[in-house]
Amino acid sequence: MGEFMKKDMFVLGIETSCDETAVAIVKNGTEIVANIVSSQIESHKRFGGVVPEIASRHHVEQITFVLEEALEQAGMTMDEIDCVAVTEGPGLVGALLIGVNAAKALAFAHNKPLVGVHHIAGHIYANRLVKEMRFPLLSLVVSGGHTEIVFMKEHGSFQVIGETRDDAAGEAYDKVARTLSLPYPGGPHIDRLAQEGEPNLDLPRAWLEESSYDFSFSGLKSAVINTLHNAKQKGVTIHPQDLAASFQASVIDVLVTKTVKAVKEYGVEQVLLAGGVAANKGLRAALQEAFEGVEAELIIPPLSLCTDNAAMIAAAGTVLFQQGKRGSMDMNAHPGLDIENF
Repeated sequence: MGEFMKKDMFVLGIETSCDETAVAIVKNGTEIVANIVSSQIESHKRFGGVVPEIASRHHVEQITFVLEEALEQAGMTMDEIDCVAVTEGPGLVGALLIGVNAAKALAFAHNKPLVGVHHIAGHIYANRLVKEMRFPLLSLVVSGGHTEIVFMKEHGSFQVIGETRDDAAGEAYDKVARTLSLPYPGGPHIDRLAQEGEPNLDLPRAWLEESSYDFSFSGLKSAVINTLHNAKQKGVTIHPQDLAASFQASVIDVLVTKTVKAVKEYGVEQVLLAGGVAANKGLRAALQEAFEGVEAELIIPPLSLCTDNAAMIAAAGTVLFQQGKRGSMDMNAHPGLDIENF
């Protein structure tokens, strides 16, 4: 083995793609040494969603403190860091720019290699902090901005075999939550309500074409709004718990069924759950139940690694760094970065 493999590798990750300012240090791509996340949820709550300009300003205020706290938690200095990894995209352009510029400044000042990471690749690699990845594998990515099934035949190789044609699942959750006058972010509130209700309302499931692994949630969102509107006109009471349970059952049914079908077609070793909506209790339970009779191993990350964090960026960045990928000082934020070609 070469010297490269013998020495422990420490990668510092930076994530600012939306409304979390996060810095983490990961050892050998699999072990968290420090993981600091500063959330802005309270600032955006009164607007019912993330305001990009406010998010960017918060990142500017927080990034230095979060960076210092991560190094302090790890008991390390920048001299001991082998590489700086940062979310290059996708995300809010202003928010991404803060992280990218902080990473470039850090790499330049300390003469460290720089690696740009795709945000969704990060979510997938959060699972490597739980258990070593075995290929080929599939990842079901479910977040506020993304819903897709990604096939990986090896490290750093991503093939999107199914994606949403309209709303992402998390986006649909937030819109339905607003309809029910629930606070932002709506996903956890819908999930909590769903545990208390019965899925007794007939809501649609968009299966699309027989051979498709794509998703569509805008019709379901409209059906929820129409169901509430029609009930109000007729003077019929619909319990929010039952509506939440029915909505969640429809989303989960499609996600789980398509994932299980893809697993059988692609003959994978592992299935990884990834993204913010991976924290959803209903989805986690339904996947575990569905995979009891499936040979592929199901990995579900802890809640702390489902939402945006920098440990996942450092984990993905470690693989890219080992593969010889390098960013340069002209790296920019790419809000529409494509996972298959990044």
